Amino acid sequence: MWGKTFMAQDIEEVLLSEEQIRKRVQELGDQISKDYDGQEIIVLCVLKGASIFFADLCRAISVHLKMDFMAISSYGDAQKTSGIVRITKDMDSSITGKHVLIAEDIMDSGLTLSYLTRMLNERQPASIRSCCFLDKPERRECEITPDYCGFVIPNKFVVGYGLDYKQKYRNLPYIGILKPEIYS
Repeated sequence: MWGKTFMAQDIEEVLLSEEQIRKRVQELGDQISKDYDGQEIIVLCVLKGASIFFADLCRAISVHLKMDFMAISSYGDAQKTSGIVRITKDMDSSITGKHVLIAEDIMDSGLTLSYLTRMLNERQPASIRSCCFLDKPERRECEITPDYCGFVIPNKFVVGYGLDYKQKYRNLPYIGILKPEIYS
């Protein structure tokens, strides 16, 4: 408990509570299950930020699914995307002819998801859709919109529920706005 209390001192405001997150992830799982009824999907987790969302989302989906993982870097330790996308871990399975659902933690510029979608399309899947836990549309730098969206949020620096700042705060069970003095 001390650790979460200590981390909470760095949070300016809780933007999304544990209960709000739990309810919305179940709604997303229900919608995805309805949309893919009778089909098998590959749910692709974009590491590390989406890992907690991915685990909860997969449990909320009731159709057959396979899990796979990719690690993509476009931020490093920065708070703004560099626009340069680097794959540090590729998928283990083939997606040719398969339905793919990309689980992403947050979409702001859209550059990472745009790049990833183009790259995966070259592997000839049956379909590709994206499910972003958080969306910051006012930061968009390209024409892309998630197929499924957990929450649209303001342009604030958020952490928790998998999202980090310098690899910290991922284990907070809620989404909080980080105090500017922490990252300035």
